[in-house]
Formats: sequence, structure tokens, C-alpha cells
Amino acid sequence: MNRFVPTPTPILTILAEAVFLLGFLVFVSTFFTAKINIGNTVGAAVCAILFLAILKRQFVAEVIHSLSATLWGKTILIAAAAIIVLCTAAAVLLSVMMIRAAHNPPDSPQTIIVLGCRVKPDRPTVMLQNRINAAFEYLTENPDTVCIASGGQGSDEPMSEAECIRDALVALGIESERIILEDKSTSTYENLLNSSAIMEELGLGQTAVIVTSEFHQLRAKIIAQRLGLCTYSISSKTNISLLPTYWIREWFGVSYELFFGTAS
Repeated sequence: MNRFVPTPTPILTILAEAVFLLGFLVFVSTFFTAKINIGNTVGAAVCAILFLAILKRQFVAEVIHSLSATLWGKTILIAAAAIIVLCTAAAVLLSVMMIRAAHNPPDSPQTIIVLGCRVKPDRPTVMLQNRINAAFEYLTENPDTVCIASGGQGSDEPMSEAECIRDALVALGIESERIILEDKSTSTYENLLNSSAIMEELGLGQTAVIVTSEFHQLRAKIIAQRLGLCTYSISSKTNISLLPTYWIREWFGVSYELFFGTAS
């Protein structure tokens, strides 16, 4: 047997192949629901590479052995290993930060800002409906609070996201007088910038609860802090088949926000 070929147990090998193949299929399936984005593209690519690396592990081992025999090859291997370690560490750190940001409820009733997302021709998307449901629960438990429904109208949307949020909340039993529309924004930054201006204009202070998907809370919090808002979070759940795609996409969104300013 070639001494450079790793020999994991067949069960572990089959299990690893199955996990990465399933991951690849999950990410690819979101091409038709979440559309193609950096989250499902990177996720599918990484799963495919890892699946093929295990499937063709003998070939991979021979390539590594061949590279390690030269100085340039060793340099490439070290650089690749360093990149993998750094990317893994960054992903873990960002994930911990995202989880913490998603679980930060307020100690006392506050104005809530519901961040919109895409509206279908005849109804909210599942993700937007989940945000609406989370806002409804909070508004029901805190009857003296008001809500800013935030989100403009995209070219493929029948109404603004803010109007969709308001209509859905009213249908659930929330008084329309408690809902303030912010229907001009086209990004998370604009959501919070415009909502902050509304709060200041109406004398609502600069403390708010952001209602959005769990993966989105960290980026929203970073933007809000730069705008001078003190924020808490009420997070809605994301469909388990979509969560990996949006979670990975948010790694890039948060990184861009941290290093360059304002991501959409």
C-alpha cells in the first residue's frame, strides 16, 4: 500500500462523503429559492471540493507528496494551510458574534424596527412572514409600543415591504395607528438610517428593538451603532434548508461592513 495514502475507516469515509454530498445538494437547491448568491455559491463549491478530495484521496495525497518535495511546493502548501486556518477561524468567530447578536432581547418595552425582505406577488415570503410573526408577538406582549415597518419596493415587488409588513400585522390584529411606514429604503443601511430619522422626528428616542432574521442581526447592529442607535434584538427563525446559505452570505456581509463601511 502506498504509504502516502491516508486510510480512514470505510464507515467514516462514507459518512464524510455523504455529509458533503448532502451539503452540496442543499446549497444547490437554494439556487431556485434564494437565487444564486455568494452564500450558496461558496457553500456548494466548498462541499464539492471536500467531497471530491475524499473521493479521490489517493490522488490528493500523491499531489501533496509531490508538492512537498520542492521548496515552491512546500510554500504553496503552507500558504494554503494558513488560508484554510484563517478562514476557518474567521468563520467561527463571526458565527459566535452572530449568535450573540441574535439573542439580545430588551429589558423593557422599546420601539421596534421590522426590517423588510422580498415580497412575493401575492404574499410575503416565508422569511418576511417569520419576521412579521416575531413582531406581532412582541407588539402583543407590549401593547404600548409602536412599530416602524421598514422596506421600499423593488422592481419585482407588488408593493413596498413596509406596506406588506403593515398589512400583515393589521390582519393579525395590531392597530394600524401603532405602525409607522418607512417605505423608501433599499438596503439595511437605509432601513436603519431612515428609521432613525423617523424616531428622532417623532421623539421616540434612539433606542430600538430590531426585528429581523437571526443571521441578519449582527450586521444590523453594527450599522445601527454607527448611526447612533442603541439596539436590542428579537430574532425570527429561518427555514433550516435556507439558513446555511444566508449564514455564509452574512459572513461576507459582516466582513464588508466591518472593513469598508456600509454593506447593503
